[in-house]
Amino acid sequence: MALEAACTPSRRRLCKMQAFRIWDINQKTFYLRNNQLIAGYLQGPNTKLEEKIDMVPIDLHSVLLGLHGGKLFLSCVKSGNDIKLQLEEISITDLSRNKEQEKRFTFIRSEKGPTTSFESAACPGWFLCTALEADQPVGLTNTPEESIKITKFYFQEDQ
Repeated sequence: MALEAACTPSRRRLCKMQAFRIWDINQKTFYLRNNQLIAGYLQGPNTKLEEKIDMVPIDLHSVLLGLHGGKLFLSCVKSGNDIKLQLEEISITDLSRNKEQEKRFTFIRSEKGPTTSFESAACPGWFLCTALEADQPVGLTNTPEESIKITKFYFQEDQ
């Protein structure tokens, strides 16, 4: 389902919000557990728990990543020296009014062959990641080359 969302700094043109299936290079998909985004192997009747990612393009490489038809968005939050991934309920319209706030919800999309990585615009050098183990929270890492975190994802438009 494509929803229209205001985008670009001037907010004069509309971009399509599109839902995508996303999974890491180890085939873990995303699902919600206790309002936290988790990556794991869903099988049988549990496959219906898979969360689709709503991608809203801001420009050629920058996107907002949401869930539930754009009601929840992934954000990068700094707390002291700690940087973490959070799911926040926010309206795209409200976001477009506050450029500094929008930055923490923005991810730079980089494609390398068939995989894509997502770097936080608010926290440069921090990438969306999953743990090697299943059923762990989706998070952020500043060591994307380390083999203990996965920062490469496949995604396809949801039909």
